Amino acid sequence: MDYKYINQLLERYWRCETSIEEEDILKAFFSQKDVPVELLRYKDLFTYELSETKQDVLGEDFDAKILAMTEESTPVKAKVISMTQRLRPLVKAAAAVAIILTLGNALQVPFANNNNGNAISYYDGYDSIKQGTSMAMGDSAVVDSMKRSIADPQSSQVSNILK
Repeated sequence: MDYKYINQLLERYWRCETSIEEEDILKAFFSQKDVPVELLRYKDLFTYELSETKQDVLGEDFDAKILAMTEESTPVKAKVISMTQRLRPLVKAAAAVAIILTLGNALQVPFANNNNGNAISYYDGYDSIKQGTSMAMGDSAVVDSMKRSIADPQSSQVSNILK
């Protein structure tokens, strides 16, 4: 027998040019018991649907079951939330921000130490050691034996010498 038409359909099938009706012709041909030996290798490709058993098929009552499940309404319980429960996340966030800022400020003190070894005076609030008035100068201002002015001691001596 000449299977020229079947071979042409197979060639078109491999090029994806067949219609659904032509594929049905190929399925019907390969579902026969007498298939030529040269075309026997394609039989499994076209008869796989017939050999599979139909399992996992939805029953007729599937739609009714799903609709019954969706139509059942469960009561919704309203939960009363107090103002403290509503504000609790905001308070937690504010506390976290306060802790982070406090730790950040505390960590800046050791890293910003620019006083070159005067750590104690730096922590007391002094940037550099300044010279203050001595006690001897304060005592001598009370008893001035030379009668000099404390405000302008040099000018009185210069004026006495020039006279």
